[in-house]
Amino acid sequence: MRINLLRTPRRRWTAALAATAAAAALPLLGSPSAGAVGSVPLPPAHAGFDYQIGGPYTPPAGVSVVSRDHDAPPAAGLYNICYVNAFQTQEGAESDWDADLLLHNAKGKVVKDPDWDEAILDIRTAANRQRIAAKVDGWIDQCAAKGFQAVEPDNLDTFDRFPSYLTQGQAEAYIQLLSAHAHAKNLAIAQKNTAELSADHAVNGLDFAVAEECADYNECGDYTAAYGNEVFVIEYTAKGLTKACSGWGGTLSVVRRDVDVVPQGTSGYVRKTC
Repeated sequence: MRINLLRTPRRRWTAALAATAAAAALPLLGSPSAGAVGSVPLPPAHAGFDYQIGGPYTPPAGVSVVSRDHDAPPAAGLYNICYVNAFQTQEGAESDWDADLLLHNAKGKVVKDPDWDEAILDIRTAANRQRIAAKVDGWIDQCAAKGFQAVEPDNLDTFDRFPSYLTQGQAEAYIQLLSAHAHAKNLAIAQKNTAELSADHAVNGLDFAVAEECADYNECGDYTAAYGNEVFVIEYTAKGLTKACSGWGGTLSVVRRDVDVVPQGTSGYVRKTC
């Protein structure tokens, strides 16, 4: 989840557009799975959209696409996107993972996202990527069993925020494992943020985009160049919503949510559209 009200990164942000030499040297795993665009059910483009990853509630009138956490039930009768935190642990959930799958610094301490207190998963080796993917695939299986139509793996951009440890190539090799599994379960899979990877969507097996603050960061065009109008935009400020609606409201699904994406009826709840 990308929230950046003060232009300093809190959770999801885009840094340098050029890959490091190490990333460029790491080969990708090949072509996307057979379940790519054309055979998995894509969300209806330019549809009413709500972002409910902080807790489910009755979708407002006009909404036909909802994103919810994998622990939540899908919304009946709608297109449901299943959120999973694929590159970091949830806060306080380090013990759910084998210790050697958590990224450690030179002093042996677990590396964490300082803004969300989430441990970073160590995707640096093929063996680790396989083991991490196996756990996340279990959540994807739950999504499919519950009746979700798509999956949203968050934190694809972790490599960009921790470049001393991780590379773009490692992130792409890992996301390809998840996309192949999602397609095998007849689920579409989203690119979450990380606009600079949009051009690699085919090789990574990604079908549509969920883009936080793409209007505020002038990135929406990067996503539409790859995904057409299969882009779902979340903004967190009035300014961002105005910009998104002015530039993209006629073609893309746009919603403004509060920064904690709390359920309706909870203090701080905000939801607005174009």
